[in-house]
Amino acid sequence: MNKQHLGVIGLGVMGSNLALNAESKGFSAAGFDVSAEKVNRFETIGRGRKLAATRTLKDFTAALETPRRILMMVPAGAPVDAVLKDLRPFLAKDDVVIDGGNSYFKDTERRAKELDAAGLSFFGMGVSGGEEGALHGPSLMPGGREESYRHLEDVLTRMAAQTEDGACCTYLGPGGAGHYVKMVHNGIEYGIMQAICEAYDLLGSALGASALELRDLFTEWNAKELNSFLVEITALVLGKIDPETKKPLVDLILDEAEQKGTGKWTAQDSLDLGVAVPTLSAAVSARILSAQKEERVAASAILKGPAGEFAGDKKQLTEQARFALDATMLTCYAQGFEQLRVASTEYKYNLNLSEVGRIWKGGCIIRSKMLDPIKAAFQANPALKNLMLDPSLSRVINEKASSLRAVVKLAADLGISTPAFSTALAYLDGYRRERLPANLLQALRDCFGAHTYRRTDRAGVFHTDWKA
Repeated sequence: MNKQHLGVIGLGVMGSNLALNAESKGFSAAGFDVSAEKVNRFETIGRGRKLAATRTLKDFTAALETPRRILMMVPAGAPVDAVLKDLRPFLAKDDVVIDGGNSYFKDTERRAKELDAAGLSFFGMGVSGGEEGALHGPSLMPGGREESYRHLEDVLTRMAAQTEDGACCTYLGPGGAGHYVKMVHNGIEYGIMQAICEAYDLLGSALGASALELRDLFTEWNAKELNSFLVEITALVLGKIDPETKKPLVDLILDEAEQKGTGKWTAQDSLDLGVAVPTLSAAVSARILSAQKEERVAASAILKGPAGEFAGDKKQLTEQARFALDATMLTCYAQGFEQLRVASTEYKYNLNLSEVGRIWKGGCIIRSKMLDPIKAAFQANPALKNLMLDPSLSRVINEKASSLRAVVKLAADLGISTPAFSTALAYLDGYRRERLPANLLQALRDCFGAHTYRRTDRAGVFHTDWKA
């Protein structure tokens, strides 16, 4: 049997689609899975293609060119360690193993050190784009040893989505850099999705707009500055009719959101780094609150809110909601990229943030028109501390902030929860304020705990006996 260029472990939809993707770009691939059913299905779809189905890890590794290129598409956590344990006896020096799942970046750091000691190379690679992206071209975010990346570069860049700026794949940095970037990508995704849901809720509740009316609205927005994959599929989802009831399917879905943990990891690590990502964190909390369905139903009969109705200009509110969503999406990117900037230094990843923006332009879930000026901002100033300070992006924020403020005020008046919009506004207002009330906070800390403070009118560190 001819040796295969790429090996894929885990032949679920994502793994199979990535193997098919590689084969369609001219690279042969071998596949393995512990499920005989999945191997049989892969064997069937591989007929007439440069795909080989294998039924043992020994046969799988024997089928590959050396040094081997192995892509694991298995669930994050213990399954990754279990597969690595079973795989290691069949590996040789300089083989490269890629974890393409949503693994925690610190787990990736640990695995890379363990395999490096054995002369092997381990990569953590974020894959964004879902099933369709995996088949036709995802955004790929690999991190590991740079010299080993050159062994992978040809197949990965050909498999990735292609834009006018090139392949949506680049070497990001050592260790867990790839999985870290994917983690923050998912945190941004959480924030943007929550903001979209709030625009949907506000216009549906305040204006009584139906799902189909909102479908048309999101379709119109997607043709303007909000052009993005998430806004595009929002219109798609809102327009889907349930064949049995003939009602919009979205109206029949239980309002309990699930999550896989990457958004939570983003929020947790932001606290460790001392980076403010309030909108991304609020989106995680919003999902947690949504899962408390029974409690919310009980609370709705006990806790009272405003009974007001919207009596303003409907067209004006629609435009304000559009501008508010635009501003909030930008703050989500700003928070995420600031976390990447700080993490790059803290974890010694040396991330190129312009390149991160570039590889997110195609294939991935958070691809949007907004990534063009984001990429350009970091090209012009690689040391940019916050995207909202870039001249072109600050102009967008300044133009849209009043609409965001109006939407948050209206939502509060109507008793509609808008954690993404509200925290985006609070983040903006806090960041633009020359002076915050933290002076009182620091005085309180000194009063009860002798934590000291610094003064505005002289140098040094001070403590006061506040009760004297």
